[in-house]
Amino acid sequence: MGLVGLAATLGLGAPTASAVPVRPGWAVVVVDQESRSVLLLQSAEELMAYRSPGRLPVVWSWSADRAPDLADLAPARSWSMPDEAKARVREGGRYLLTAASGGLVAVVDTATGGTYWAADTGRANPHSLELLPDGNVAVAASTGGWVRLYAASQGPRSSAHAAYPLKGAHGVHWDARTRLLWAVGDDTLTALRVGGTPAAPVLTAVRSVALPDPGGHDLAPVLAAPGRFWVSTATHLWQYDPADGRFTRVRLGAEAAERDIKSVGDEPGTGRLLTAAPDHAGPCSWCTSVLALHRPDGVRTLRGTKLYKARWWASWSG
Repeated sequence: MGLVGLAATLGLGAPTASAVPVRPGWAVVVVDQESRSVLLLQSAEELMAYRSPGRLPVVWSWSADRAPDLADLAPARSWSMPDEAKARVREGGRYLLTAASGGLVAVVDTATGGTYWAADTGRANPHSLELLPDGNVAVAASTGGWVRLYAASQGPRSSAHAAYPLKGAHGVHWDARTRLLWAVGDDTLTALRVGGTPAAPVLTAVRSVALPDPGGHDLAPVLAAPGRFWVSTATHLWQYDPADGRFTRVRLGAEAAERDIKSVGDEPGTGRLLTAAPDHAGPCSWCTSVLALHRPDGVRTLRGTKLYKARWWASWSG
């Protein structure tokens, strides 16, 4: 179903991919495999108070299927099963970072809807990406088993890159405090130093630590404790502190809520957690239609969706 079809089903007007409107509070961004779209939703408070199950409160949306400047990357194939959505700020501009298991990775200017940079990674199954201060883009691909740093600063289709092998690479994050690129794979969390030049980057591993349990998936900063990271695995949620090299388990009440978390993050200012994990109630074993909030707890079911990740629409610069 296309986004217009989804909008009709859920009682929406057709959303556009023009400038993201400014709204109070922290909105929630989700990546929806049913509509093949990134959807920016209302704030958590508005979502929890929402009492119209037949309507989806979409503020803004984007899809590679509706991006003319991505036609050369065959989005009908490469944009299948989108699996990432992040917000980043660089040089005063806000960008959407998005990826799809079909191979597409893209950095989108949210003010114009135009693409800053994009690539088709083929069957590598990219799961996350990161925008660095110099304009280059790091990509983590699970099937490919690598982290690549693309020289995106050199042009919108620049394919030159440095690579680091990482089994089951799923998450990647630039830490501005240490100027290290962190990546999580099946079994390890690795810090990479970026060298070389923007046109010819180089990646060098400076630290690699074993995960406390296997199946590393999401990697995100703990906004309430700068320098620490959220790390999700197949069975638990953890915080990692590079200062002492320790993982601390994060308990979410029911242990089932800690399993197979695809995305996690704390809301700026409040510390409230937002997670997305398979609900095993829909047509796919890896997706959900439920947004889960913790501390305080709350859930909201978004009927008609197949969500893979959900994040606060918060951004930070490197």
